[in-house]
Amino acid sequence: MSEVDRQIERSAELLNRTARARQAPVLRERQAETGRRMQRALLLDAVILIAATIATMAGLLGVGGWVLTFIVMLVATMVMLAIPTRPAPRAEQLARVPLKALPAQTGRWLETQRPALPAPAVQLIDTISTRLDTLALQLDRLPEEAPAATELRKLLGEQLPEFVKGYAQVPPALRRAERNGTTPDAQLVEGLKLIDQEIGEMTEQLAQGDLDSLATHGRFLELKYRGDAA
Repeated sequence: MSEVDRQIERSAELLNRTARARQAPVLRERQAETGRRMQRALLLDAVILIAATIATMAGLLGVGGWVLTFIVMLVATMVMLAIPTRPAPRAEQLARVPLKALPAQTGRWLETQRPALPAPAVQLIDTISTRLDTLALQLDRLPEEAPAATELRKLLGEQLPEFVKGYAQVPPALRRAERNGTTPDAQLVEGLKLIDQEIGEMTEQLAQGDLDSLATHGRFLELKYRGDAA
C-alpha cells in the first residue's frame, strides 16, 4: 500500500469517527437536555395560556391583561430554557462515576464552568467536549478494572476538574496579573491545551487497541499556576 493510499485510509477513518461522534453520549445528553428544557417551557406556557383564557371568560382579563400575559410567557420561556432540568455533577463526584458515563458527566460539569472562564478557555472547553464525544465511543470495550481505565479516570475525574477548580479559586482581579512571566489566565489555557492533547492521544490509543501504552501513559498534569497564585 502506498503512502497516498494509507493517507486516504486514515482520512476515511477520521471522517467515520467524526460521524459516529455526532451521536456520542455527550452530544446525545446535550440534545436531550435541550429537549427537556423546551418541553418544560412549553408546558409552563400552556398553563399560563389556559389560566389567561379562563380569566378572560370570567371577565377578569382584558386586552392589557393579554399583553401582560404574553410578556410573562416570554420571560417564563427564557427562564425555563436557562435553568438545567437536572443538576450537574459536582467535581468531587466525577471520580466515582462509572467509566462509561464519565465522558458525558465530565462534559456536563464542564458546561457549568463556562461562565467563569475567559474566552480562549471556553473555546478549548468546546474542543475538549468534542474529544469527550469521541472518547465515549471507545469505552464500551474497556473494563472498569483495566489499568488503562485508571489513567482515564485520573485525567477526567481528578486532574481536569481539579485544574479548573484551582483556577476558579483565584480572585478575578488577579487572573490577568502577571507573575513569573505568566498569568493565571494564560496558565489555564496552556493547561487545557495539554488536557485536550492528552484526551486526543488516549482516544487514539484506544482506537488502535494499544491498551498497554495507554496504561503507562501517565503524564502528570503540572498545576503550576496554583502554586504561583498562592
